[in-house]
Amino acid sequence: MSGVQTITVGLDEGDMRLDRWLKKRFPQLTQGAVEKMCRTGQLRVDGGRAKAATRIETGQEIRIPPLPDAQPAQERAPRPLGPRMLDSDVEMIQAAVLWKDEHIIALNKPPGLPSQGGSGQGSRHVDGLTEALMFGFKDRPKLVHRLDKDTSGVLLLARTDRVARALSEAFRSRTTRKIYWAAVAGVPHPRMGTIRYGLVKGGSGRGGDNEKMIAVHPRDIDKTEGAKRATTDYAVLDALATRASWCALVPITGRTHQLRAHMAELGHPIVGDGKYGGSGQENLGDGWGAQLGGEISKKLHLHARSLTFEHPITKKRMTLTAPLPEHMQRTWKSVGWHENDVPDDPFAEVE
Repeated sequence: MSGVQTITVGLDEGDMRLDRWLKKRFPQLTQGAVEKMCRTGQLRVDGGRAKAATRIETGQEIRIPPLPDAQPAQERAPRPLGPRMLDSDVEMIQAAVLWKDEHIIALNKPPGLPSQGGSGQGSRHVDGLTEALMFGFKDRPKLVHRLDKDTSGVLLLARTDRVARALSEAFRSRTTRKIYWAAVAGVPHPRMGTIRYGLVKGGSGRGGDNEKMIAVHPRDIDKTEGAKRATTDYAVLDALATRASWCALVPITGRTHQLRAHMAELGHPIVGDGKYGGSGQENLGDGWGAQLGGEISKKLHLHARSLTFEHPITKKRMTLTAPLPEHMQRTWKSVGWHENDVPDDPFAEVE
């Protein structure tokens, strides 16, 4: 067992997640052990508490409590590639690859698959399946952003630390552009606009997907403890009379459950959203598409359709597009909407 250590974050370690930085330096640590140290306050960043997902910066001092000794290399059983992964999961995650080069891998994340592990997420998630995405590289690719468990669509992974830092900075500085597609209850009016409600965590639920965000009127954001400003652009692409509509959504900010909470606050929750569009909502779709009829799935109808970004190495501006998941394809077919009938970026002409 080691004693208490204080380590300064190096020049090449800035912008890493705290848990990844720690496990890279101390491979014997599990994710659960890291999260427990954060939860109990034993792990400190510049003297303050931190979460496992906290991004550390060059020069910060990390206080590390006594750790179990690393097992000698000769005693460690070799870990072959993916023995804990089911063949079906390997096939699923490899089939999800939209595009790859030696720097980046892009997935069309299936709905129902968490991006990362965590409270209530179980052990099956994209981050836990990255060994199946090495494709000859010595290191596993790294997530640089996340999608909610039930949201499908474009998800980027970096194949090196350098590219991970560059992409993370691009997301933070909002030089990337994400367009989501959603089926929502009713038809928003006007048919194009901007939602500026702030968001604050509500209820006493535990972390992760159990948390629910509460919308705060813009005038009340500054006087509401914990509220953060959030901005979403939306545009109606097509409609099924007044019962439902196909919307394009662009999150200008990246708050937890932002699109779901914003559309529900607008009175047009996303079809299949049991958290924000339950029966208490006074709208025709009541969040489950209950009045739409036909073969409408009860799964969440939210899909990260496209992502535009500058390639960190080639500097080429790229746009990656993900086909709709099966349950949304069925809905589109049922109501007569066609993917090719709308512009790639409905906001481009008004910018």
